[in-house]
Amino acid sequence: MVLSGCSTDVDNYANYKDISIVYGMIEPGTDTTWIKISRAYLGPGNALMFAKEPDSSNYPGKLDAKLIKVKGSNESIIQLDTLTRTDKLAGDSIFYFPQQKLYYTTSAVDPTAEYRLAISKGNNADVSSQTRVVQNFGVTFPTNRINFHSTTTTAIRWVSAVNGKRYEAKLVFYYKELLPDNPDTLFKNLTWNLGMQRSINTNGGENMEIIINGEEFYTRLGSQMENILNVKRWAGPVDVFVTCAADELSTYIDVNAPSNSIIQEIPEYTNIENGYGIFSSRLTISRRYPLAVGSELKLVEDFNWGFIVNR
Repeated sequence: MVLSGCSTDVDNYANYKDISIVYGMIEPGTDTTWIKISRAYLGPGNALMFAKEPDSSNYPGKLDAKLIKVKGSNESIIQLDTLTRTDKLAGDSIFYFPQQKLYYTTSAVDPTAEYRLAISKGNNADVSSQTRVVQNFGVTFPTNRINFHSTTTTAIRWVSAVNGKRYEAKLVFYYKELLPDNPDTLFKNLTWNLGMQRSINTNGGENMEIIINGEEFYTRLGSQMENILNVKRWAGPVDVFVTCAADELSTYIDVNAPSNSIIQEIPEYTNIENGYGIFSSRLTISRRYPLAVGSELKLVEDFNWGFIVNR
């Protein structure tokens, strides 16, 4: 008799597939546009150890990668070059450091154009994506000074951007500190993330706002104030930052946000054709304000933090 059967052994590494991972942001006003192009990897052993090897996720040499600026019926090609940066810190990710291979261009971003990304790997599996550019917008309130001392709430207001969807706001309060018996003035700051808002659509022109409680400013500041005898501090300006993300980036952030459910399956989202990742646009705008006089006086008179009125 002849016995026959089927093997139950599975070879996880039999058929290699080249999977590209791409991350890129088109941001008006920046001097350099960076595109991260790498590849997925799989092999026997500890994947975390493979991550520390540049050859695991880097393509050898330089790929044919370009941006195509589309404006009306006109198209222009921007060839991307490569650069290895050495400022990546340990702990930024599980991957190798301090080197990081990036594709880049110093061509100025045209906010009225659409950009297409085209990556040729020479294996009939070209990678592509496209994005519209978030156009300029501005903070409309406060107008002159920022007020935290009022018993009511205050607001940060702006008008939504064309091609913008998700907005995250924060403020940074700067102050100076002079310790006793030390001639050097220290420059410090408090960063306060104010929250997120979404516009109804991406047409622009929508009035948006985030409401903040002035008392929370003093609570947050007090949590980082060291009780130092005879210290002197001076209040500085407040910078308000609003960062806007295009629709695709907004969706990518939402899909990859932590889930509160242990049974919810996280869906995949990518706008990279023949790959994974995100190619989109964002824009950060800022406006600087002096503290309202009453807010500065409250720092000086209501708290024992060593603040002195600026003259």
